[in-house]
Amino acid sequence: MSGKPSVLFVCVHNAGRSQMAAAFLTHLAGEAVEVRSAGSAPAEAVNAAVVEAMAEVGIDISAEIPKVLTFDAVEASDVCVTMGCGDTCPVFPGKRYLDWALEDPAGQGVAAVRPIRDEIRARVQGLIAELGV
Repeated sequence: MSGKPSVLFVCVHNAGRSQMAAAFLTHLAGEAVEVRSAGSAPAEAVNAAVVEAMAEVGIDISAEIPKVLTFDAVEASDVCVTMGCGDTCPVFPGKRYLDWALEDPAGQGVAAVRPIRDEIRARVQGLIAELGV
């Protein structure tokens, strides 16, 4: 990795886990990291319980829109963090891949999303330390 590291977070719908991870990395690392998120089968909107849970910690993701996973997004990223998207994430040589096993917040209320949110924040903090930013 030369210069500013780039991280891509991928989950199936890009409506929950990957949105929270991208928001935490942007919030905690600022301009030091280029952040992307995408989904292998994007939903129409970010999960409302996820938006509410993130607002509770002072991060507004209400304007975010789920995005489709592209080869270009993976190719442009130094680190690709998958969260339950299985084999749909394309693999490129020289990229670092992490798979975070996290419960899917889809269909759950904000009370169930909070522990997922907190686990994601802890993992993002660890990733920031690993990246040295």
